[in-house]
This record gives sequence, structure tokens and C-alpha cells, in this order.
Amino acid sequence: MIEIEYIVKDKKGVEKLRTADKKAADAYDKALDNADLLQQLLRHDNVLPKLKDEDMETLTIYLALNAKNVDRALKGREPEYDAPSDESDESSNVASIKDAAS
Repeated sequence: MIEIEYIVKDKKGVEKLRTADKKAADAYDKALDNADLLQQLLRHDNVLPKLKDEDMETLTIYLALNAKNVDRALKGREPEYDAPSDESDESSNVASIKDAAS
């Protein structure tokens, strides 16, 4: 039996997500890239200058993973919350990605 596992690491080489779902791995990799861009913006503009790097990373990953609702909020609309799912972790991409961020 052949099993393929995708491992997503940040720029420092720290493992952030391990999954058999390529789509989830690609989505999380893109979220990490977007989080890096958000960190650059917030650091450049000196927003929350005393915030620890690990807390800034947690914040920006959260914002990147929730980009749809952040965009809705910035447009003055209510966020759309996903209904709880009974699916396993393997098939629930959003849950596995959000768990990896914490």
C-alpha cells in the first residue's frame, strides 16, 4: 500500500501541517505565505510593536485562514460561520488547517 503524506513547513522549517490531503496542504501553504505578507505590513507600519513574534504569527495565520470573513467584516458585513461537522479530521480540511495554526 502506498500512502502519500504532505508536510507544510514555515520559512524557518517548522512543521505546521501534516496531511494526506494535497488540497489542504496547498491551502495552508498559501495561508502561510499570506500570513508572512500580513506580518511584514504590520511590522512595517509599527502596529502592535510590543507583540511577541509568536503571537504575531498566530494572529496573522488566523487572519489569513479566515480571509473570507475578514474581507466580509471590512466591507461591513456579518461573518459567515461554518456549521459544525461530524466528518473525520482527514476529510475536514478547514478543521485540520485551523488546528495546525494553533
